[in-house]
Amino acid sequence: MFKLFRILARGTAAQAEEDLFDRHALLVLDQQIRETRVSLERSKLALATALAGDRAEARRREEVAARIDDLETRAVAALSGGREDLAAEAADTIADLEGEIAAIAAARLRFGTEIGRLRHLVADATRRQADLERGRRIAAAAEAVRRLGASAAGSDRATLREAEATLQRLRRNQVEAADLDEARAEVEPGQDIAEKLAREGFGAASRPRAGDVLERLRQKATMQPAGA
Repeated sequence: MFKLFRILARGTAAQAEEDLFDRHALLVLDQQIRETRVSLERSKLALATALAGDRAEARRREEVAARIDDLETRAVAALSGGREDLAAEAADTIADLEGEIAAIAAARLRFGTEIGRLRHLVADATRRQADLERGRRIAAAAEAVRRLGASAAGSDRATLREAEATLQRLRRNQVEAADLDEARAEVEPGQDIAEKLAREGFGAASRPRAGDVLERLRQKATMQPAGA
């Protein structure tokens, strides 16, 4: 039984780890891409260093070869002048320089092998890095769509339903308000037409008019004695 519990505990932990990874897979991918990008930059730097080293060795070889040529010319002149001792000394130096030429050739051979390996590595890593970053952009877009769909299936859809219900209620209230205004206009049937008839001089006015008030004031004015 205890063994079964241990197996279940390990299974639960593994499942929790997988669930955690799935929930944060895009974040994990971003970090991994950053790390692989750093590794790629280091590989490029190593390639650049190897190329620079090979070029330095090539320049060194040219310098040594030029010195050998110069010493050989001088040694031949020394032999012609009867100075075999100087020619022998020059020959020793030339031998050392030729040994250096051989060492440079071996170094350049190693550089060539390393440069070839690094070129292949950098080209492959660059292609794969580009694929990773392209895939990351696609995955991010797909994840955004997935999350939108997941949220729309839950709280977002409920929010949409609530908004739709609010809009329907607002429209209903507006219709009710319009109905109320129409009902108020109908509280006094014929009021509008009565006022219209009064304005046209048919029947007494339903409300005082400014012209009637002014006429009444004029009459009062004429009835008052002068200087009162």
